[in-house]
Amino acid sequence: MSSRFRRWLGDPLVLLCLAAGLLAFVVQSGELGTADTMHRLQTTHWVWTSEPQVFPNDYPEFGLRGRGGRLYGWYGIGQSLLMLPADFVGTWIAHWSVFAGYEDDPPVRAIVVSYLTNILVSVLTALVAFRLLRQLSFSVKEAVLGVLALLFCTTHLHYTQNMAENNYIMLLTLAGFSFQYEWLRTDSRRALLVGSAALGLNLLTRLTTGLDLIFGGVFLLLVLWFERVRGRKLWQRGVAYCTVAAPVYAFFLLVDRVYQFYRFGSFTNTYVSLFAEERRMQDPTLAANYPWTSPFQTGFLGALFKPEKSIFLFDPLLVLVILLLVVLWKRLSPEVRAYGVTSLLLLLSYISFYARYTYWEGDFAWGDRYVSTSAELVALLAVPLLLRYRENLSVWIWRGGIALIAVSLIIQIASLAFWLPLEIYQMETLGHPTFVIALRFKNIAAFALGKMDAWGLDTDAMHWDEWDYVHITTWNFLPFLLRRVGAAPGWVVKTAFVVWGAGIATLALVLGRLRNVVER
Repeated sequence: MSSRFRRWLGDPLVLLCLAAGLLAFVVQSGELGTADTMHRLQTTHWVWTSEPQVFPNDYPEFGLRGRGGRLYGWYGIGQSLLMLPADFVGTWIAHWSVFAGYEDDPPVRAIVVSYLTNILVSVLTALVAFRLLRQLSFSVKEAVLGVLALLFCTTHLHYTQNMAENNYIMLLTLAGFSFQYEWLRTDSRRALLVGSAALGLNLLTRLTTGLDLIFGGVFLLLVLWFERVRGRKLWQRGVAYCTVAAPVYAFFLLVDRVYQFYRFGSFTNTYVSLFAEERRMQDPTLAANYPWTSPFQTGFLGALFKPEKSIFLFDPLLVLVILLLVVLWKRLSPEVRAYGVTSLLLLLSYISFYARYTYWEGDFAWGDRYVSTSAELVALLAVPLLLRYRENLSVWIWRGGIALIAVSLIIQIASLAFWLPLEIYQMETLGHPTFVIALRFKNIAAFALGKMDAWGLDTDAMHWDEWDYVHITTWNFLPFLLRRVGAAPGWVVKTAFVVWGAGIATLALVLGRLRNVVER
């Protein structure tokens, strides 16, 4: 073993990134996870091929009529650009002669895109989250375990398997916070440019990430405020920040608006207004304020307490963070206080913004996907705070914290077991409200024991699309899906199981090595 390789195996950051990549590898199903991402991948393909953004047979379920009567997707282009390199590779591989007889389920291109993109985002997220936690003065051990908790014990794990835009948004938000904070401490203009570009790039994915952009500035302001910076000095820092950040934000907003004009001929509207107008034409009975028809209290309280979507059920580490912030407030450094308050305010802002949205719960999703990213940003502090202040906490808080971490890990692993629409389909017959997480555990036990019919969990397949039924009745990992669909040759399925098992074993070895390194 070379000395350089031994140094790598002794570097906690290298091991952390390796663990993040392996985790993303072993949880993949080969599918993109949601129809939203499949449509975004089609936009990726449109960027560099002659294919349309939206196929005619997808309309009117998806797509809007734009300039020249052509169909366009209503999403921003951010995630589509993220998938562009992987789409090049996936398209090239899909045309290899060895796949000539493969019936494309899951498609080769989708398999390549999901693996490459999710692994990349997972590794970069580990790097940036570690960087930010170290900037907040947590030790290497606290930062490493904090990142592992983010990757394994929050909904970030679910969205590593099911590639909605959530994890990409979180990566950019963490990068924005980290590099802008570096500017605050070092006056590095380059760091402020990088941080502002990360937050600005988020606008191309989802315009509501303007909230992340705003709270990036709030984070810096709160750091200065808790450090008792006031008056002229505070003003000067604010002017210096805006001088660099504002033009960067304006550039990315302009890019988004140009893309909007290219599709729909307007610089000022968003897809929501166009979507509402087209839906009212199809269904005149829709309310004039569609899609903002939910009572505010329904969406706000639903995100907090509804058993089908509660952020406290899907991300239990939130409970631990809030408790620790309250108990330890006077002991916390200004930067940790600032990050804790900022992330909580960002979470409340997202909940409030989407509260009146007709689909406030994120529709077909595990948990409330519109607010899960901000919930994960809060949860990032849970393990580092618990470890750092263990001596200042009662034994009950410590034990309760460990129990919550264990519960969170079990919930997130369970989220991977089946394709996410399973419980949503079941609720069509079981009714509402339904404790989705408990239903997921019941499904896991019933499927493992062959009791789906006996326990009343197997909805009549005639109510489902055949494609859905095949994908929803197997463990949601690529080898099992390949075997269930039956389109791939037997030797391919066996090879997939061997590689998957080797990946799990290697991940366990890396985590063991990482534990030994950080303990030293």
